[in-house]
Amino acid sequence: MKETHFDTKAIREGYSITQEQEHSEAMFLTSSFIFESAEQAERRFSHEEPGNVYSRFTNPTVESFEKKLSSLEGSQACVATASGMSAIFSTIMALLKSGDHIVASRNMFGTSIVLLNTVVSKFNIQISFVELCNIEEWKDSIRDNTKLFLLETPSNPLGDVVDIKAISKLAKSRDILLAVDNAILTPALQNPISLGADIVIHSATKYIDGQGRCLAGAVLGSEQIIDQVHSFVRTAGPSLSAFNAWIVLKSLDTLSLRMKAHSDNALKLAVWLEKHDSVEKVYYLGLKSHPNHELAKQQQSGFGGIVSFEVKGGKKKAFELINSTEMLSITANLGDTKTTITHPSSTTHGRLSDDEKVQAGIKDSLIRVSVGLESIDDVIDDINKGL
Repeated sequence: MKETHFDTKAIREGYSITQEQEHSEAMFLTSSFIFESAEQAERRFSHEEPGNVYSRFTNPTVESFEKKLSSLEGSQACVATASGMSAIFSTIMALLKSGDHIVASRNMFGTSIVLLNTVVSKFNIQISFVELCNIEEWKDSIRDNTKLFLLETPSNPLGDVVDIKAISKLAKSRDILLAVDNAILTPALQNPISLGADIVIHSATKYIDGQGRCLAGAVLGSEQIIDQVHSFVRTAGPSLSAFNAWIVLKSLDTLSLRMKAHSDNALKLAVWLEKHDSVEKVYYLGLKSHPNHELAKQQQSGFGGIVSFEVKGGKKKAFELINSTEMLSITANLGDTKTTITHPSSTTHGRLSDDEKVQAGIKDSLIRVSVGLESIDDVIDDINKGL
């Protein structure tokens, strides 16, 4: 069969029809699986025979999601996890050991930074934080024990971007693994593996589900890397449930359509905000005024649905604007069909120190909007109430 296009893969890849001849993917809600004999059970547990054993590490619905997402990202393999944060933690725990060193972007989701500082560091894994866009900073932070580059591009919420090919070249020259969080764009708009990344991490809770219904995560890469991560997930247990796997599996059918619509709506909002007298600054990669606009055009096929902006009047004005909205959902989640609005400094990045917020560019005047799929005119009207 010839190679198919992205939208075809999103709908057709990753599942096998059972003896019931269902047209929609089946959901296997079971904790364990029955063996034909004690001998077969022994073969399954010892990996002498492929097949289902226990849903903590083998489930047909979860496997369908893994295969489909892997096809879209262009990776050899995928392991699904219970959430995006468990995907990051599983990657680190599987591939690193005590005494190793991570270089990480300080321009990441706040909880990712907290995870590194408060949990990962307990395992005597050292962490250095650098400016995402500054390749020289990444280079200068490499030590003899550096094993992993960890970053998110574009970053949440400001849309900072790093040249993935350039940082991949640097990582490979020093035998360092490059892990890219691709939750903001998804494979519909960016394929880090094709640009040189070794590992792609997803919070499938966000755009991959796209409707705010469940938690899910995924780690993708070579078979050799994913075997190690799968072994950790099997033993430690941060597994994706079959029910949640079925939800995100079905969501992939419409991923490309949704990401295009999110991007179109977000650009219209960003253009409108940039002209408003009450707005200090707008952060959206689709705007020519964004410093990373040209680089984003080179390595992305779209700009995504996250628009952040600073309002004149600081935190007080930011809170007034958020509280004045009537249609938008005041919630820290993103990637939903419903437009959401939040104040990053007090929510998603609220556990960072004041210095960490300054380094990450998170000001009290900053508002993040995850632009949904409603009429963008209605979204603009709702935000305009507070402006």
